[in-house]
Amino acid sequence: MKVELLDIPFDPWAYLADWQARGLQEPARSGATAVFVGVMRDFNEGDGVREMFLEHYPGMTERQLEQLATDAMQKWLLDDVLLVHRVGNISPSQPIVLVAVWSAHRAAAFDACRQIMEVLKHTAPFWKRETLTDGSVRWVENNTPG
Repeated sequence: MKVELLDIPFDPWAYLADWQARGLQEPARSGATAVFVGVMRDFNEGDGVREMFLEHYPGMTERQLEQLATDAMQKWLLDDVLLVHRVGNISPSQPIVLVAVWSAHRAAAFDACRQIMEVLKHTAPFWKRETLTDGSVRWVENNTPG
């Protein structure tokens, strides 16, 4: 299991390939991999967005994400979880989050991947400050529905 916060852009597909090659605990056991990649949009709430700053509480955020991954591994008997999340300044089209889960069967992989993402989206201690295309700045109060 790996949870990481990054303050620089990352390529989720390269990250995933690297983890499968070097970090996956038991690759021969896993019959299914489910992957979700979230990317920043250039709009929100009907407005154009030029940039977003994603703020977090260092230490606390990582612990909460690690607990989320651990809970999923136990509930679905997963083989592994990889969770990578951006913080700091993010531009449209840049990946924000990568969630990948490995399991013996596809149902567990799909269900766990979706649950991790939904719980993360609604409970993880992240705060979004958007810079709109008109130059104004606002804090995002609500997450988009799943």
